[in-house]
Amino acid sequence: MDRGCATRDHYRCIRTRFQSMNTAMKNISGLRSSPPLNQQGFSLIEVLVAIIIIAIALFGTAGLQLAAMRLGQGGVFRSHAVFLAQDIAERIEGNATAAIAGSYAVASTNTAPALDQTCETGACTQTQLAAYDVSQWANTVASSLPQSTWSITQTVTGNPSTYRIVISWIDRRTKTTDANIAGIADSYTLTRTVLQ
Repeated sequence: MDRGCATRDHYRCIRTRFQSMNTAMKNISGLRSSPPLNQQGFSLIEVLVAIIIIAIALFGTAGLQLAAMRLGQGGVFRSHAVFLAQDIAERIEGNATAAIAGSYAVASTNTAPALDQTCETGACTQTQLAAYDVSQWANTVASSLPQSTWSITQTVTGNPSTYRIVISWIDRRTKTTDANIAGIADSYTLTRTVLQ
């Protein structure tokens, strides 16, 4: 039994003490959950500064993405040039007689020669096949690479014969689409020897 409560009012006394303890606990827990008086939340200036920092980071990321895309396009152009040089080299090897005679030689140009005869529908001579191969190849180069030029030079005549294939194009890594703005000149060279 509690010594502070009389026996007759013992239960009432205990109930009063429990109620007062319960009220005291509520007051203590209420003090802990309320924020300190000097900290009420973020101010508008802090929110604006955070938004500006996030915006700068996003613009930087977008700029890096655009630069990567431009450089990636340069890699695609180089891959096309390698493939196209390999293509004409294989055509030269496939028609060795005309190649040794110099039929595949083309001065530096950016215009595809006209077809005299399409070898797809009828028979043609080896010299006509060489002209057809060069014309088909030159049209593909012109349509695949921007502002492209090409040359096929017979550097060693006779048997064996050596050809040097040069493909050049303008890789515009600048931020504009204006055709008057110069880009970066790029080229690919392949040398192939043909033996009959």
